[in-house]
Amino acid sequence: MSATILVVDDDPHICDVIAYALEQDGMTVTTAGNGHEGLAQFTSMPVHLVVLDVGMPVMDGLEMCREIRKSSEVPILFLSARDDEIDRIVGLEIGGDDYVTKPFSPRELMARVKTILKRARPQIGSVENSLKQGRLLVDTARQEATLHGVPLNLTSLEFAILAGLMARPGVVFARRKIIDSAYGTKRHLSDRTVDSHIRNIRAKCAEVGCNNVIETVHGVGFRVGACEIAG
Repeated sequence: MSATILVVDDDPHICDVIAYALEQDGMTVTTAGNGHEGLAQFTSMPVHLVVLDVGMPVMDGLEMCREIRKSSEVPILFLSARDDEIDRIVGLEIGGDDYVTKPFSPRELMARVKTILKRARPQIGSVENSLKQGRLLVDTARQEATLHGVPLNLTSLEFAILAGLMARPGVVFARRKIIDSAYGTKRHLSDRTVDSHIRNIRAKCAEVGCNNVIETVHGVGFRVGACEIAG
């Protein structure tokens, strides 16, 4: 899997460990020690994924993520020394794709990176590349979603969730099923994590004037809605 990964962490040892693991798998790695350096690296070269520490001096990971999301939907994998659900929720709500708590094993991190990259790449040979519901069009080959002709700037995980719902219109997906489908692996994530991603998708669709892209079936889960523009 050939990809360029930007690793941003103020601990040089952690940067070295991550870089070694990724390079052993054939990836190209560049590193930075804080958010300002990371943004400079990010704007100077094409990057397929950012591994980003939350707690850093000068500019922390959350602020760097906000800056990246102003112009790019590149996947972001957060690192944090705190196993705090609030941190995870905030990170995901501002555009993160996944979250790893320190200390972590290089094998676990590699598995997360590969899953995110696979999800972000076009799926060649899909049975159905174009999914349509109302005013919503999802192109799985190009990893693009448009609503009433307006592109939705979804993260790779948000796109995977929406495409999964679109693939089976009318079917109600429990939160556990959404996690398994979008992440590509069995993981323990809270309902609040799924709700954060759903909330992000709804907010982006609402900006285009559509408030019925995803319906909540109380006590069960979510399904794709009418996807029509109000008025």
